[in-house]
Amino acid sequence: MKQLEYVVLARRASQIMEELRKGARKPYSEVIDVSWGDPHRAGVKPLSFVRQVLAACLYPELVNSNKLPVDVRQRAQRLLGQCAGGSIGSYTATAGIAEIVHRVSEFITRRDGGAPSHPENIFISAGSQWALQNILKVLVNSKSSPKTGVLTPVPCHCTTTLSIMGLGAVVIPYYLSEEQGWELQVEELDRALESAKGVCNPVALYVINPGNPSGGKISPEQRTPKYIFVSKNMYHMVVFHAMLPVGHIQRRKSIQEVIRFVSEKKLFLLADEVYQGCVYGEKSEFISYKRVLAEMGPPLSDTVELASFHSASKGFMGECGMRGGYVELINLDPDVMKYIYKLFSKDSCAPVLGQIALDLMINPPQPGDPSYPLYNVETQNIRTMLVHNVKRAFEVVNSLPGFCCQPVEGGAFAFPRLHLPPKAIQKAKEVGLQPDTFYCIRLLEEAGVLISPGCEYGQKEGTHHIRFCIMTSEVMMEELLRRLTCFHTQFMKDFS
Repeated sequence: MKQLEYVVLARRASQIMEELRKGARKPYSEVIDVSWGDPHRAGVKPLSFVRQVLAACLYPELVNSNKLPVDVRQRAQRLLGQCAGGSIGSYTATAGIAEIVHRVSEFITRRDGGAPSHPENIFISAGSQWALQNILKVLVNSKSSPKTGVLTPVPCHCTTTLSIMGLGAVVIPYYLSEEQGWELQVEELDRALESAKGVCNPVALYVINPGNPSGGKISPEQRTPKYIFVSKNMYHMVVFHAMLPVGHIQRRKSIQEVIRFVSEKKLFLLADEVYQGCVYGEKSEFISYKRVLAEMGPPLSDTVELASFHSASKGFMGECGMRGGYVELINLDPDVMKYIYKLFSKDSCAPVLGQIALDLMINPPQPGDPSYPLYNVETQNIRTMLVHNVKRAFEVVNSLPGFCCQPVEGGAFAFPRLHLPPKAIQKAKEVGLQPDTFYCIRLLEEAGVLISPGCEYGQKEGTHHIRFCIMTSEVMMEELLRRLTCFHTQFMKDFS
């Protein structure tokens, strides 16, 4: 595998930060890193309720202290009581702490308007990517000829495509329509499937909603959760990553079309919906694939095999380091479920702190609870901050010559297109870099801003993009946009 473009940038960023620590003079005093979807890394404050409960679980003496709100102490006491030996240092069941798994099931049922969710179909994992990797292991036959193929969106995070290739499968790219706001079009799925003939055996479709690389999202009519559909007669696998790139909201009709597509083509559906809590559009609302599938009724609701993923790493909590997520499996054969249980069992259990973080995400303080007023203020402040950042990023980036950014209605990233001058493209070739990587390195060197090049996530030939996280403080976002504006203006002059 070729060296990732981002690795080059990250290594140079580390060198620059070390140079700054040693007193080197540069036009900036610190590096702004918005290359990760890591809210706390980017300056977003952790939620007090979450950290207080975690603290009491780590140090149970706090449960009997009046230093914490009473509902915090009660929650911690209840969670500790569900741990073997009353300690978070104990192993849990393979699928997770039973009571937390049940509460995840209740959360899904509430979210999906009453569509039933069953605890026995849920596995808590060390993050959604870990669960996705395990499900891919079930779907991919590394020794088959032709090789297993997975339909994967472009753009898509490189960790997913590398995981697919690392298991010995073939990535079958389908391109989201940037001109239509990163819309997923079934006609493109048909084209991608046709292109795989004679190359591999397509078995899965991967969809992301809201969009990850670029920050797109699916509206109430477009929404669908991440699920894997495993049928007795499955011939194909479909991996559906629910995070579409920049700001797209998938319509209910579109989701229905995708479900019919995977049913007709006998594909396995993987829906990644980790940013379902990050919705910014005024008329936007998240709707999961599971809900749409359930509302479509038989025979689809009884036959389409779906795996849906969610995580405590994303959204307002942003507890990336806790490593807590889950997968819900729909319509899988009982024998397949037994095998998946064994597969998850080999890694014992998800980190207990991650399981607790997941529980706090799906069951936050409610009106009337002592912790609710502060929790409400903190979450509303984060939402206001994100709406501000989305608006400012859209306005500023689109005001710069050569940039075009689709509206960001959900997710954590902006993924604007960059129309580079021919001289800049030629210079990039001379130094052996992709054009957008060349731009990002110059931005890092001259302005101290670390972002990711679009080539890292896939893009149509002849197009270039950059990607940066919008889940950061307003102060950092304004400084980022100021530096980007100054750098870009000079860069375009230099290569015009």
